[in-house]
Amino acid sequence: MIFSQPIFFVFLAALLCVYSLCRTHTERAVTLLVGSLIFYASWKPAYLILLVLSVSLNYLFYSALARTRSKRLLVTALVLNLALLGSIKYLGMLIDSVIALAAFTGHTDTGLDSSWTHWALPLGISFYTFHMLSVMIDVYRGEWNTRISFRAWWLYISFFPHMVAGPILRASELVEQLERLEPLQARDLKLGALIFMGGLIKKVLFADNFAGLADELWTNPERLDTATAWLAVTAFALQIYFDFSGYSEMAIGLARGFGVTLPRNFLYPYISRNPQEFWQRWHITLSRWLRDYLYVSLGGNRSGQARTIVNLMITMVLGGLWHGAAWNFVIWGFLHGSWLAAHRLARPWLPKPQSSFARTAYAFASWAVSLTIVWVTWVFFRAAGTDLALTMCARMFGLSASDGSPPEVRTYVWALTALTGLLVLLEPRLVSFADAKLNQWAQVPALVRSSLYATIILAVIIFGGSTQRFIYFDF
Repeated sequence: MIFSQPIFFVFLAALLCVYSLCRTHTERAVTLLVGSLIFYASWKPAYLILLVLSVSLNYLFYSALARTRSKRLLVTALVLNLALLGSIKYLGMLIDSVIALAAFTGHTDTGLDSSWTHWALPLGISFYTFHMLSVMIDVYRGEWNTRISFRAWWLYISFFPHMVAGPILRASELVEQLERLEPLQARDLKLGALIFMGGLIKKVLFADNFAGLADELWTNPERLDTATAWLAVTAFALQIYFDFSGYSEMAIGLARGFGVTLPRNFLYPYISRNPQEFWQRWHITLSRWLRDYLYVSLGGNRSGQARTIVNLMITMVLGGLWHGAAWNFVIWGFLHGSWLAAHRLARPWLPKPQSSFARTAYAFASWAVSLTIVWVTWVFFRAAGTDLALTMCARMFGLSASDGSPPEVRTYVWALTALTGLLVLLEPRLVSFADAKLNQWAQVPALVRSSLYATIILAVIIFGGSTQRFIYFDF
């Protein structure tokens, strides 16, 4: 089930009805847990086998760590979890890389075959693995001391709004809320619906429509001229933003409906004026996870500038690899790490304009440069391989002529892209659904509110793109 599919709304309505009939916290927790497992199994029931084994085994590790805080036990848990994740996600990439390297050196008969490793990636495995590892690391560090029951552990991992694509949470952000689940509240349902609707609009009206345009333009990048190449990258940049931020808002809204508050995952990232700001605004919970559990564990910035840069590069390269088993994701992470490192090194020498005009001009230039770099890095995220990514970059910067006539792009597509880009830039100035003040909304006449709801539903039906999987479901 996808949050924007009709069948999901049937599932949600049934779950809310059953939940409303529950009289105790235990009944509410069990209802949410069963509903979450049904939601997960709807993708592929076989996924449940791996989930049950992983969650149950890791609870044993967690329980033992809570008693002993043994470093050896933590290392064992980390190795087993990362080995499982690595074998499922990266074994095929490793074998293919060995075959390619052997062919490059003239050894064509390696006897290796990666076809047997191309199994379906279990939905959300990267996300729920990170959730379990974060608890165990926090317990070992002494940052989480509250005992988690087996039921609460299961619900923390499998809570359906955030399970398959985040936000990535620490135990301190969710477990205590799940331990005191309250009956449904009208205020939570209304606010959750508003937040969910904002995400639904982003997904169906914007992301899915930009997906069609991006897919068409990325099919034959060698045919694109400079302008159309930039349009192709812009279409994907807007698609992934509306798709993932839309999912995050839908997840936040769904959780809020049950009285659970999840943290924001996006904060207007395309207005960023430097790389550090971008990663404070884009996929915030992943950035925080990588910082707290990888960058800090490597030593962070405690051992001098050179070591800090190394730690930064390792963190970003591994963060890129986390997104997918392909070298273009490694390059994507390397580029972002290089950008962060360069900004860190250059920061003492960056200009500090004094006049109002100079500050405005410098802010605009910083934003333009930052957005250009983000767009270039998106090429490696979107491309099916490094050759395709390099071809797209060459077209973007006019380094090679297009092969044949570029596809015709109607004027309204450029207008839609420009309008959407403007919307992204103005978003901080607008009343976000995630920040909606329910009291103010309630003061709007009911007829006006009903008309707005009807208009949105009609727009979704008429202009909504074909319902597609959320991009981050593949990670």
